[in-house]
Amino acid sequence: MKTKLIVLVAFFLSIATFSQKKWTLKECVDEALKKNISIQQNRLSLELAKKDVDIAKGNFLPNLGSNLGNSMSFGLTTGADNTNSSAERYVLSLGLNGGGIIFNGFRNTNTYKQAQLGVQSGLLDLQKIENDISLLVVNGYLNILFAKENLNVANVQYQISKTQIEAAESRFNSGVIPKGDLLNTQSTAATNLQSVIAQENAVDLALLNLAQLLQVNVTLFDISPLDVGTPSSDLFYKSSTSVYDRSLQTMPEIARAKLAIDNADFNIELSKGAFLPTLSYSFGASSFYNTVLGQPDFISTVINGQLFERDNRFPNQLFKNNLNYQVALSLNIPIFNRFQTKNRVAQSVINKEIFEIRLESEKLALKQTIEQSFLDVKTALKTYEAATISLDAQNEAFKNAQERYNFGAMTQFDFDQVRTRLVSAQGALIRSKYDYVFKTKVLQFYSGDLVIE
Repeated sequence: MKTKLIVLVAFFLSIATFSQKKWTLKECVDEALKKNISIQQNRLSLELAKKDVDIAKGNFLPNLGSNLGNSMSFGLTTGADNTNSSAERYVLSLGLNGGGIIFNGFRNTNTYKQAQLGVQSGLLDLQKIENDISLLVVNGYLNILFAKENLNVANVQYQISKTQIEAAESRFNSGVIPKGDLLNTQSTAATNLQSVIAQENAVDLALLNLAQLLQVNVTLFDISPLDVGTPSSDLFYKSSTSVYDRSLQTMPEIARAKLAIDNADFNIELSKGAFLPTLSYSFGASSFYNTVLGQPDFISTVINGQLFERDNRFPNQLFKNNLNYQVALSLNIPIFNRFQTKNRVAQSVINKEIFEIRLESEKLALKQTIEQSFLDVKTALKTYEAATISLDAQNEAFKNAQERYNFGAMTQFDFDQVRTRLVSAQGALIRSKYDYVFKTKVLQFYSGDLVIE
């Protein structure tokens, strides 16, 4: 019982600790990169590419193998003394052989270099996905901050409405205003409460989206406040060209397209290698043991009338009498193969041209994206500046309207209209601010200046 109590206390303490945790932007990005399934798959693909390098490296080493054979024969057979007899014989054979390539038109070398390019390409693919996930997290994080600011505005308006209800009830009881004005005030407060509920739902939805991206429990999930600053009229970059020039050095998709061209060069060299001769070597050693079952392993020989017996038992046969070695060189010279090699070389050259065009296509797409992003930033800044001017004007109009309303010089309906325009202006300013911030982050991302802290 005591143990269960300790476990429960520890559990609730851990929940309390977690509930107090607020995720920073960097923690969110790190968590998403750690748990994202696509990233995990690409990391495994990268490991496969590394194994391709090991396999290609192994092509420079010789092959080595061994064989072991056992056989039994019955009836007329040839013995170790090369005589035929009817007997039961047992034969054990052993062999060790190997071989390798001395020269094959540099195909092993080019295959190894090509495999190394595969690792670099895998790293760039992984970087591309990590960049995409990071931008999604930044956008999700800013969406939560945006929703929370809207919620704060809605709460302020609701508090104002509740205060006005109290004032309206007092004025109604004093006979200053009719009951219709009191009801309008109460209706406005109810509408503002609905707006609060809607904004709370927007915050919950934004938190849910980011929590699902991080694959964490949304129940206790929340983020730390982040000062996004106030948009400045001075843009981070003077032109889209400067961003594009820097992006050519930082964007993984451009580097990946360049590696594809290098890979095509190796394919050309590999195809040309088939024109060159192949020089290979082989070596081996073999032996066997041959015996008639039930008879001693001696070979009898009569020389000049004298009988000589040679010891032909297992060790002598296997490691002395029947042991032999082989060494060989083989040169294979291609002469004519129905123009197959020539056409494969031509195919490889065409493939390289395709990848060169693909690189230009990637550059063009990147340039267009950056130009559009730069224009989006300029537009977002102008929208923010206009929203700021509008909000300042609406604030002054609201102050004036509030004074007139308090003195009874403005009806409840007209006052609500002014306040609605103020709320709309506040929402427009918040939207334009976060829109500008995110689009600026996108430009920083393309230029390689985006630092997530």
